Amino acid sequence: MDYVAEFEKKGKLAKGAAKKMAITGTKEKNNALTAMAEALLERQAEILAANEQDMVKGKANGLGQSLLDRLLLTPGRIADMAEGLRQIAALPDPVGEGLGSWLHPKGMRISKIRVPLGVIGIIYEARPNVTVDAAGLCLKSGNAVLLRGGSEAIQANLAITKVLTEAATRAGLPAGAIQLIETTDRQAVQLMLKGNKYLDVLIPRGGAGLIKTVVENATVPVIETGTGNCHVYVDEDADLAKARQIVLNAKCQRPGVCNAMETLLVHEKVAEEFLPPMLDALHQAGVELRGCAASRALYDGCAVATEEDWATEYLDLIMAVKIVRDIDEAIEHIARYGTGHSEAIITESYGRARKFSAEIDAAAVYVNVSTRFTDGFEFGFGAEIGISTQKLHARGPMGLAELTSIKYVVTGDGQIRG
Repeated sequence: MDYVAEFEKKGKLAKGAAKKMAITGTKEKNNALTAMAEALLERQAEILAANEQDMVKGKANGLGQSLLDRLLLTPGRIADMAEGLRQIAALPDPVGEGLGSWLHPKGMRISKIRVPLGVIGIIYEARPNVTVDAAGLCLKSGNAVLLRGGSEAIQANLAITKVLTEAATRAGLPAGAIQLIETTDRQAVQLMLKGNKYLDVLIPRGGAGLIKTVVENATVPVIETGTGNCHVYVDEDADLAKARQIVLNAKCQRPGVCNAMETLLVHEKVAEEFLPPMLDALHQAGVELRGCAASRALYDGCAVATEEDWATEYLDLIMAVKIVRDIDEAIEHIARYGTGHSEAIITESYGRARKFSAEIDAAAVYVNVSTRFTDGFEFGFGAEIGISTQKLHARGPMGLAELTSIKYVVTGDGQIRG
């Protein structure tokens, strides 16, 4: 089947499934999610075998270590995906939730309720766990989903989608509620970008290039999941032991994800005490360091940081370092180079914590906490469809409520407008 025929067929099927999903009850959706979680565990051997094909191909094609890490599936990661589905099943169903009700002067009642978006298209790169997260969240919020993953993860995505769709349909959900565009031809993405006939919204998940392409070329409405050029600012009143563990976690715990720290900002009053041992610990952890002149004077292992470094989301064990005069310079730097994702301050000063929280324009602001917590699972959403860095409709980790719209239901007794 060519990519045009595939998109047309699956688009029509998704549209029909979305109508049925909108009126599917909570119990039925939860039963399907539980069945999907069990199926992932029962059939993990075939998923891992498919993933191994992707890993072999990725290594042969020279994928970087951070991309390979995002591509890799393990029994533990599959267990986490299954647990995410169970958590989604345990969450309240947003569909039909009343958001307000009031009487019109003419006597009719106006009610505002949550309703599904319809058919959600997800375009994403080498992260097969997104297949599970997206399917679970879209189903629980009453939507159908059309997935298009990257070619790097095609075998794992095919295997996962097969497992999920078989479990969901056995549990009574409509055929077409979960579908994967199987062709790796990039023209299939172009069809999705212009697919207003079938898609109600597009959500891109991936690097800056993918997101830019979708935002600039789509005629389908887009919820933008932004890149994460995240900062940690170590204030003059920071607990330096606390700062050290947060910085190591924010950079090194999983460097290839959007909530990892990319730039470390340090107040000049604590730089001499804090930076040399901190940068040595980062160096020992394998981090390539690029710093301003002042930080290079304190630590020989720093390369020169360029203007491009301040603006780069590395998604790797690379980090920029800058010493700043005060919190105002830190805030100014973040405003100039940040992407509105996740920003952190390490301080024991209540006043500066308040100032940072108030003045930083980002989806998530942290005080004495690692940026790595910007995540739907960590926020209690069960999973996430992505981290939105835009301001309309949704911002931050996008859970169930962010995958709904609203409807007004007006009930009366023959009223007409004069």
